[in-house]
Amino acid sequence: MGLAKKKFNAVVVVEGKDDTIRLKQFFPGIETIETNGSDVPKTVLTELRQLAQTRAIIIFTDPDLNGERIRRIVSKAVPSAKQAFITRKEGEPQKRGNSLGVEHASKAALSRALSDLHEVTDTPTDLTKENYLSLGLGAGHNARKLREQVGIILNIGYGNSKQFFQRLKTFGITFSKLQAVVKEAKNE
Repeated sequence: MGLAKKKFNAVVVVEGKDDTIRLKQFFPGIETIETNGSDVPKTVLTELRQLAQTRAIIIFTDPDLNGERIRRIVSKAVPSAKQAFITRKEGEPQKRGNSLGVEHASKAALSRALSDLHEVTDTPTDLTKENYLSLGLGAGHNARKLREQVGIILNIGYGNSKQFFQRLKTFGITFSKLQAVVKEAKNE
């Protein structure tokens, strides 16, 4: 996907001005809307609903709790929004004390995330809670690390057991696809 202004017609939802500054540093033609925190104002949601009628919306929030909260709120308001993810490692700040976020990601990480978008799908998936748990993703001493590795391979971010299961279903990941990815993650 080209990120030049003429080719990139989507509007990217980010958390704050530092995210916008970082994206514009590498992709000058990109347009963003900032939520300015995890309590997304109704005016922003109304603007996004209106924009979604004529333009693609991409949700690109930080890989943390507030980012996940914003993602849920915006996804509910604009179900057609595409989603971009960076890993926690890609969002780590260079200086201690700074928060995790999109504003710290490299150009390569940002390009990858904006090129590998995920959409909510109506396609039914055969993934059940039972077979999800049978793969060791729900509980156990390695479940968190395994979810993180699977999230990296699928480029869908990290979530706790419940969030991650729901995200897999939302993006239409099948049990056989998940089995293959879990196997790959365990072999790394």
